[in-house]
Amino acid sequence: GDDGILGALVHELEHKEGFRIVGAETLVPDVLAAEGVLGGLQPDEQALGDIKRGIAVASALCALDVGQACVVQQGLVLAAEAIEGTDAMLARAGELRREAPGGVLVKVGMPKNEGRADLPTIGVASIHAAVAAGLRGIAVEAGCALIIDREQTVKAADASGLFVVGFDIWAMLG
Repeated sequence: GDDGILGALVHELEHKEGFRIVGAETLVPDVLAAEGVLGGLQPDEQALGDIKRGIAVASALCALDVGQACVVQQGLVLAAEAIEGTDAMLARAGELRREAPGGVLVKVGMPKNEGRADLPTIGVASIHAAVAAGLRGIAVEAGCALIIDREQTVKAADASGLFVVGFDIWAMLG
C-alpha cells in the first residue's frame, strides 16, 4: 500500500540523503486532535454506535494497509476508504446515504504506519465534503489525527451543524 511507498521514501531521504524527517506534530504539537468534543455539537447515542462500528471497520482497513477511514450510518458501512482517498470516499458515501440522520466519517491511525508522513487529517475542506455527503459528524483518533487550522475547522463544523469528536480508540472499543 501507500505506507510502503511512504516508508521507502522516508528511509531514502533519511539514510541516503541525510535529511531528518519529523512529523508535523513535532513542530506544531497542538495540530493533533484532542480527546472529546471539539466544537459545540455532541454525537448522540446512534452516532456513538456508528463511531464504534467505524473504528472497528477502519482499524481492519488499517491492518490490511488499505485505508484509514470509513463512513457509517445507522450501523451500515456506506463507504470504506481505499486508494481513492477520503474525498472520493465521502462523495460515494453521499450517493449511498439513507433517509435518516446522517452518517459519521471515522478516521483512525495505522499502528504500523510511517506516521511522520501519513497521519489521518481533517480540515475545513473535510467539513465541506462531509456536509456535501449528508453526514452529521466526524470522529478522529485523538493524539493521532491532524486537524489543520483547528479554529476554522471547528467553526465551519459548528456553522454546518456537524459534530467533530476526538476519541480514544481503546476506551471506545473497551
